[in-house]
Amino acid sequence: MAVVCSKGDWFVCSCSTSLVAINLKQTREPFVFDCAKAKKRPKEAEGGNTSSEGGPEGIDSDRILAFAVSASGKHVALTDDHKRLVLFCTEPSWQCISTRWVVRRCTSLVFTQAEDEVFVADKSGDVYTFSVLEPQKPGELKLGHLSMLLAVTLSTDDKYIITADRDEKIRVSFRRAPYNIQAFCLGHREFVSALLVPAGHPDLLLSGSGDGTMKVWHYETGRRLQSFDVRQLGILQTSDADTEKRFAVSRIISSPDGRHVAVQCERFPSVQLFLVDAGTEGCLNPAETLALPLAPWDMTFDAQNQLWLLLESEDVNVLLYRYSEQHWKLCDTETPELKRATKALQAQWNVFKGFVGLESQFKHLYKVNFDNMASYLQKKQERLEQENKKRAAAKGTKHNIDGKRSKKEGNPVSQMTS
Repeated sequence: MAVVCSKGDWFVCSCSTSLVAINLKQTREPFVFDCAKAKKRPKEAEGGNTSSEGGPEGIDSDRILAFAVSASGKHVALTDDHKRLVLFCTEPSWQCISTRWVVRRCTSLVFTQAEDEVFVADKSGDVYTFSVLEPQKPGELKLGHLSMLLAVTLSTDDKYIITADRDEKIRVSFRRAPYNIQAFCLGHREFVSALLVPAGHPDLLLSGSGDGTMKVWHYETGRRLQSFDVRQLGILQTSDADTEKRFAVSRIISSPDGRHVAVQCERFPSVQLFLVDAGTEGCLNPAETLALPLAPWDMTFDAQNQLWLLLESEDVNVLLYRYSEQHWKLCDTETPELKRATKALQAQWNVFKGFVGLESQFKHLYKVNFDNMASYLQKKQERLEQENKKRAAAKGTKHNIDGKRSKKEGNPVSQMTS
């Protein structure tokens, strides 16, 4: 699975073990960081530690699990399957400033607006913070869920930590006192896979789920404002909408000006756009559906509010859309920024090609339904049939015994002999 983000002049994407940063304004070599060549965990720190998923540390891969870019674009953090947390600064040039280790494999990262900490959510349900200002300082446990965490974000004033888990819960906690819970946002029927506090609307939270819906919340009160079923918005093709195929909202992003929201469903070749109402509730109105030639891996808005889509194709690996005259229009392939990104990604395509057409990353997160009633009725029917056979056999045996006894009692020879 490839992930992409655009901040400032940089177009950053990750796939497999590599992080690739492309400068969109200057023609220069991209910055490439390969986790397979990164600093290894000291042996004295490993001890007899084993991974939470049941294997020894030595068999962990170096695949990147999540990365995040700070609001200013000056810092980037990534975490991989070997439980590294790598911190970069991007100015005046890209540089790795620390490598630390997390306790469990991580699923989501987010920087504070102040860029003094990075929050890390992991598969065991815990959230840790790591200092940016003290890049060698160990992490600090902040809060925990009883279920695997899939997403973490922060309010725009850094007051609240917002976490989402496999068991459909969205929890809003105070950052300075995480044991105090402000609210729960409840209503999804499957795991919550995406969270976003949209730009320009600090009171709103958008969430996406494996139930195929996106919901809008006033997160301080836990009040649900809107709910959209993507099946009804044209994001799925008619042939797909008629099946029982599961799908999940994998990405929700907003433009820097706060006017647009884009929603992506995993493994489907389309993106749904919304316009954000300027009213006090800041509610969303469905706008266009972009039909794509291939399912996108990921998407991002840049500083100019343009929409970038990363596709699973070497020939056409990036599409760029610009909002003009009330519509989203596909940019020409000769656009300088697009040419730089396309050329750089083609040169690095060996990193991406192994992830084309992979199965859903959410496949094992869906609830499994068991039809206990059908099994019960079947066993009951079998039990009744066996009892009926036993009764019939017993009745037949009794009939034979009575018949023999009657014959014996009615035989004259037998009576004279006796």
